[in-house]
Amino acid sequence: MIEDKTPQRTSIAQLGEFGLIDHLTKNFEINQPSTLKGIGDDAAVLDFKDKKVVVSTDLLIEGVHFDLAYMPLKHLGYKAVVVNVSDICAMNAKPTQITVSIAVSNRFPLEALDELFAGITHAAREYNVDVIGGDTTSSQKGLIISITAIGEADEEEIVYRNGAKQTDLLVVTGDIGAAYMGLQVLEREKQVFQVNPNSQPDLDAYTYLIERQLKPEARKDVRTLLHALEIKPTSMIDISDGLSSEIMHLCKQSKVGCNLYEDKLPIDPQFINVCEEFNIDSTTVAINGGEDYELLFTIAMEDFEKIKGNPNFTIIGHMTQESEGIHLVTRANTKIALKARGWDALSE
Repeated sequence: MIEDKTPQRTSIAQLGEFGLIDHLTKNFEINQPSTLKGIGDDAAVLDFKDKKVVVSTDLLIEGVHFDLAYMPLKHLGYKAVVVNVSDICAMNAKPTQITVSIAVSNRFPLEALDELFAGITHAAREYNVDVIGGDTTSSQKGLIISITAIGEADEEEIVYRNGAKQTDLLVVTGDIGAAYMGLQVLEREKQVFQVNPNSQPDLDAYTYLIERQLKPEARKDVRTLLHALEIKPTSMIDISDGLSSEIMHLCKQSKVGCNLYEDKLPIDPQFINVCEEFNIDSTTVAINGGEDYELLFTIAMEDFEKIKGNPNFTIIGHMTQESEGIHLVTRANTKIALKARGWDALSE
């Protein structure tokens, strides 16, 4: 396929703010019965009747949360939706609507925003959420995306971070650490490209890790899986900032301790291989990496038989008395105090 060296560039200024809004939102469909009014008025109108509403919002800032050197705009739009939908899933709720706001500099033509919104549209369809509003404005430099996600649940279904009890089992979905190593691969290839722009990266050995970084998926299926097993978690959180940080959030808010077992961590074989290639300890990455968007939750001990052997879940530890502290139990059966080394948005 021959690359078009002179792609069309339509100035956003040609459309104006309202023309741009009309252009970017024309493909959004309304599918949720709770959406009475979406885009086109001063505010959206929702009707959840006897349901409880959950709301979460997130910012993605160029140079902080993403690098357009290797993040395609369509993937970025998709990921921006996923990271917000994941927060709704972490409440054991059903995501139903999102709002999308962007600040964009004049270095982005209309075609670039079309790519971004193609990803947003695809994610909205994939997760069956309605795009019901937002805002557009200019930016001094770079791209800023803010998405607010809305969801619904019966009151008795909602799971908070503060419900874990002593002896509860600690459970995680999927595998962890791959997204971080995908980022390391992409950063390495970016540096190689900067030295030699003619080099073409061979990424075949890293496809899973790169997909976990560039196109993660929120675990919208977990709510249904747990309901079918007749399990309601006692606490839950999504893994965006790293497993260690999320465990500490659960423990702090639930006033419990935890033993996390190194030999129980679910990690992908490709992840292990690439950690060896980079000479990085796989356990360190698995518990601190972040951006996996898997769900971490606790269940009562009596639910063990219901979840035992289920391929969607891995029991990785158990909760203890608060006074016992939070520890990683190594393969050598040594206890090491767990520290939050995951993502900190305000660290220098």
